[in-house]
Amino acid sequence: MDSVRSDRDRRERRLDPGLALKILVAGGFGVGKTTLVGSVSEIRPLRTEERLTEAGVGVDDIGGVEAKTTTTVAMDFGRITIRENLSLYLFGTPGQDRFWFLWDELASGALGAVVLVDTRRLQDCFPAVDFFEHRRLPFMVAVNCFPGARVYSPDDVRSALDLDGDIPVVLCDARERESGKEVLVALVEHARRMHLALRAPG
Repeated sequence: MDSVRSDRDRRERRLDPGLALKILVAGGFGVGKTTLVGSVSEIRPLRTEERLTEAGVGVDDIGGVEAKTTTTVAMDFGRITIRENLSLYLFGTPGQDRFWFLWDELASGALGAVVLVDTRRLQDCFPAVDFFEHRRLPFMVAVNCFPGARVYSPDDVRSALDLDGDIPVVLCDARERESGKEVLVALVEHARRMHLALRAPG
């Protein structure tokens, strides 16, 4: 009888997809969203990148990222398993102003968001921070430490962005899988704390 029950349990675990959570990776143009999604995804990431052309001159601000030759025009998509029965579906948002109309659709049903920041162009993340604050969607800030960029402490970045004290701010390297995974785990834990706080009595 025990062997029959064990076989049934194993079959159910194989059939159970577990919990899948939707996470957004947002931020300004050229901040490393596509890189982060690609570095942590356990599947081949879906990318909607197109080459920058002369048509974008005067429309897309490439100040500080002049070497960038492509841009996301819809979204990036990847998936990572954090632990057994917990997977994250990652949606990287486009960074330019002209694609912000997609953000509402991408944010629908999301658990939370990572706002990726480049301290050389800190002002580029303001729209993303405002977007998630106004929609009361849990978010955190991850500072992508670009080579040669001045390193600021999380507290300095928090102060510059005028963030509430409970919003996590971490340093990361979007190219490194483990670094990106730590960011995502921190976001899930932050969203869980917010959810529990909202459910707490009075």
